Amino acid sequence: MSFSTAGIHHVTGIASDPQRNLDFYAGVLGLRLVKRTVNFDDPTTYHFYFGNEAGSPGTILTFFPWPDARRGRQGAHFRRRFLP
Repeated sequence: MSFSTAGIHHVTGIASDPQRNLDFYAGVLGLRLVKRTVNFDDPTTYHFYFGNEAGSPGTILTFFPWPDARRGRQGAHFRRRFLP
């Protein structure tokens, strides 16, 4: 089976505090806040887009900041596969 793609448009992650997310990616790393929208499945949640000055595909990182979300944890599959 053959697979072809033109590339990745963007990668999305989950963040906690919206202001800390903005401060880190725009302030510390110097990425541009390309766009701020809402999560269409949950309009009370922001959807931040960070990227290069032009917002070019392949440069974009997006985040859904959920202040009340629990911290993530390693699953058993990851530990069995990647850790001694």
